[in-house]
Amino acid sequence: MILIPLILLGILAAAFGFTTWKARAIEKAHPNIGELTDVGGFRMNAVHVPPSPNADLPPIVFIHGASGNLRDQQATFRPMLEGRAEMLFVDRPGHGYSERGGPENDFPDGQADAIARLMDKRGIDKAIIVGHSFGGAIAASFALYHPEKTAGLLFLAPATHPWPGSIDWYYKLTARPVLGRLFRHLLALPAGLLMMDGATRSVFSPNPCPASYKDDGAPALVLRPATFRYNAIDVANLNGYVTRVAPRYRQIKAPTVIITGDQDAIVAEEIHSVGLANDIAGSELIWIRNLGHKPDYVATDVAVAAIEKLSGLPRDLQSAAALAEARIARHAQEPAPALDLAIEKT
Repeated sequence: MILIPLILLGILAAAFGFTTWKARAIEKAHPNIGELTDVGGFRMNAVHVPPSPNADLPPIVFIHGASGNLRDQQATFRPMLEGRAEMLFVDRPGHGYSERGGPENDFPDGQADAIARLMDKRGIDKAIIVGHSFGGAIAASFALYHPEKTAGLLFLAPATHPWPGSIDWYYKLTARPVLGRLFRHLLALPAGLLMMDGATRSVFSPNPCPASYKDDGAPALVLRPATFRYNAIDVANLNGYVTRVAPRYRQIKAPTVIITGDQDAIVAEEIHSVGLANDIAGSELIWIRNLGHKPDYVATDVAVAAIEKLSGLPRDLQSAAALAEARIARHAQEPAPALDLAIEKT
């Protein structure tokens, strides 16, 4: 009778110990490459890239999506734009190496406010705001609440509008106070490591995932218990938040480009990207055939052309998209994703 409880306690202790050890190992493999800055009661982490004397673009702020961190956007955009603009790659509150701050950061407008304060600390008065996936909701909120700081908006496979249905079960479970704590400290990290290859392929599907992505983008950082919880809270709050805020998107006046694929398995492009195009007057929606959820990696050239156009340079984005489509078509398409990581669940 005593043996069974002791065995169970041993299993729980082993799982907890593994999570603690592996979380530290993940941080050792992907140490902080940014700088922590106090933004009023908590510190945000970011990589600040100063402009060169010959910079031809305005400042750019990059906001990563759910389960991400600043490395995700830096790995793809910094090599293309370094020297041309001042850049700020941000760990959103509670992600990467940023502290979470108060409960206001459980919602996109709170995170947008934190980014605005970080810009002030870095001496950036106004910038093009680039938001990928969940970062799109923050970019839209940033434009609503900080229009004076918004030089332009680039949405990449954004999640910005209410959708019918719910979210995946593990977001709901993780966001709960007691059961969520047990789940993220005992099961989430080992299960996440087992699923990491399939998960990254699913995010890129139907396009191939770069072989170096797990190192360059460091997605494993989200598996650390605290970050896993904050990510779940973000996603759990998103639909209710955009239901309240999306009707106000018509107030956005900043120049806007939306880049989306027609094969996005993570968010419904016909809801979010089309919704933004309908809501923001003068916005330009760029469709790319056979593109999944990662235009930042698969169509980086189109995204850079969009930034240039938002900066006032003459660029034909439809032609750039056609070239990207031809390039994508030459590569073998990935099979259907083994994991369903879609945010929206019916």
